[in-house]
Amino acid sequence: MAALFSPSSSLLASRPRSVPSLSLYSTNIRAHCQQRRYFGKGVSTGNRRLFIANVAAPDITATEQSSQTAKESQRPVYPFSAIVGQDEMKLCLLLNVIDPKIGGVMIMGDRGTGKSTTVRSLVDLLPEIQVVIGDPFNSDPEDPESMGSDIRERVMKGEQVPVTTMKINMVDLPLGATEDRVCGTIDIEKALTEGVKAFEPGLLAKANRGILYVDEVNLLDDHLVDVLLDSAASGWNTVEREGISISHPARFILIGSGNPEEGELRPQLLDRFGMHAQVGTVRDAELRVKIVEERARFDKDPKGFRESYKSEQEKLQQQISTARTNLPAVQIDHDLRVKISKVCAELNVDGLRGDIVTNRASKALAALKGRDKVTAEDIATVIPNCLRHRLRKDPLESIDSGLLVVEKFYEVFS
Repeated sequence: MAALFSPSSSLLASRPRSVPSLSLYSTNIRAHCQQRRYFGKGVSTGNRRLFIANVAAPDITATEQSSQTAKESQRPVYPFSAIVGQDEMKLCLLLNVIDPKIGGVMIMGDRGTGKSTTVRSLVDLLPEIQVVIGDPFNSDPEDPESMGSDIRERVMKGEQVPVTTMKINMVDLPLGATEDRVCGTIDIEKALTEGVKAFEPGLLAKANRGILYVDEVNLLDDHLVDVLLDSAASGWNTVEREGISISHPARFILIGSGNPEEGELRPQLLDRFGMHAQVGTVRDAELRVKIVEERARFDKDPKGFRESYKSEQEKLQQQISTARTNLPAVQIDHDLRVKISKVCAELNVDGLRGDIVTNRASKALAALKGRDKVTAEDIATVIPNCLRHRLRKDPLESIDSGLLVVEKFYEVFS
């Protein structure tokens, strides 16, 4: 690559004095292309001739080895089974893994209570799903609603798409993320090297059929909250950028955590969370000592600590897998459905999301316990988490909204 732009170009010879020298741009793009290993093929881009190369075919063996090395070098995750207490938060997370249509969970509580640790420890328990090989949207080969447009067209034509299995993704959404990084944007690399407009998928594409986790969600910028609201409502992400219009599936389990002292969450987004878990600081001295000791063991020898909980982790993972398989067979009596709706109506819950989520969560809990029928006890366990955040706020009310839900439940179900 002696020169990135043709030296005999009339454009270079006749450029105005006020235009900066192209050597700087040439140097930057040349360095970029050399780094990406592009060689010698000319591509016309308007009145310039840009020399790029065909991308060298990736070494599959090297790719697999680097992937394995990256996996081994990842920071060890604290085991889910080793977390002491916080049963309400753990149950809400497990129910959402069993039935992703519950709609996610919002975890609010004091700082330093293990909210982020618990959410990230869920990674080890996530089951495997079938995806189309090479698809950036993790398309489901059997569900047209979870397919990207290209994959759907290929399936409609009767083409056999290659399929593999992968663990459900957990994608972190940083507070400082830009809208382009979340939604997707133009692929600058292809624009520079090939002179074409191409879409580069963002975090919402990566999170499709997986988990999107937002720590300190109550501090998230309003423009990102709007993006999440749109995707959570429709299950699709539509991007309009520089003459490109593209839509792709964005169905994910939305998990958020935060400290209520640092700010309230917008009501529109709060209503999109299926369940709400309250986390408090452990007051029992013995439990606090146990938590400190377990954390010290993990920090000293993460690998050995994880190994000591391996059997419990595998047992819980199998329980989740069985519950996901048996979930469609779980039934809930009509009488119980009527009572759930009566509770929601008497609490003046807006809309029907509370009814739907309570039905789904109680069925997921019955599946987790290995039963095919929902009981009133199952409903009593999950209904505070499903309705607590949907009640209208009364500034003069001193009683916790979860207690109001429990009182109304026993009044209706008695």
